[in-house]
Amino acid sequence: MSGSIVAGVLAPHPPHLVYAENPPQNEPTAECGWETLRWGYERLRKDLEGIDYDTLVVLSPHWQTYVGTHFLGVPHFKSLSVDPVFPNLFRFHYELDVDVALAQAICSQAGGAGLVTKMMENPDFRVDYGTIVSCHMTRPQWDKPIVGISSCRATSYYSVEVMQKQAAVLAEATRKAVEESGRRVVLIASNSLSHSHFTTESAVPEDMSKEHIMSHGQHMWDMRAIDLLRKGKTQQFVDEMPEFTSQAISETDAGAFTWMLHALGMPEYEAELYGYGTVIGTGNAVMAWYPEGK
Repeated sequence: MSGSIVAGVLAPHPPHLVYAENPPQNEPTAECGWETLRWGYERLRKDLEGIDYDTLVVLSPHWQTYVGTHFLGVPHFKSLSVDPVFPNLFRFHYELDVDVALAQAICSQAGGAGLVTKMMENPDFRVDYGTIVSCHMTRPQWDKPIVGISSCRATSYYSVEVMQKQAAVLAEATRKAVEESGRRVVLIASNSLSHSHFTTESAVPEDMSKEHIMSHGQHMWDMRAIDLLRKGKTQQFVDEMPEFTSQAISETDAGAFTWMLHALGMPEYEAELYGYGTVIGTGNAVMAWYPEGK
């Protein structure tokens, strides 16, 4: 049976969202906070409940590799993740399973297509918080295995354009491996949109009277991106991504969003917008694409 990509999700990963949810795995507790994004994730989860799928495949900007693209290659991880910038908000005891067979298949396909790839087989590896937050907010039950993919920092070494080309190759490798595996998968692009942020924290982090976008210019870029995606103008958005990445200081520099959109076949149908909100000045949208409908 041929596998398929049943959904693609833009899943921003500020640790504040997990902090505000107060799950039992996280040590700090919050009173409230960032409701528009958290309620957006709730609506996403309800729609995903109606879809049969096997695995979450996630690419995170916070697993940065400078020589090639790496894939989690250990069946089970259990450890404590502490955010280096917000240890007061995120000390998360995670336990997750990895779909190693699918990870190896994507790694092999990508390597055969000319990318530098490597399986990460260190059992003591600490899974990055971007992967953890996006997966937790998408599927807090942690009852689905994941494939974790690193962000090869081609933007840093070369340019956004080079990153986009490499991400497109990785996307095609992902699609082929999924189809051959027989798996039904949800792809997760773990990133914010605009990403210039505050450098100081309010006394009460969840005080929403202090929360706002960093600048009007960032807001305008975010709205342009969302408008294009909601109208199914995916190719135009990708064509404009180098400018968007530069002007909005966007996390699209990591390749996750480009990878996901290419793997979905550059959809011309409307994206589902579940919520938009700011976290420490950054712009974040929870969005999804459903190739088979929902």
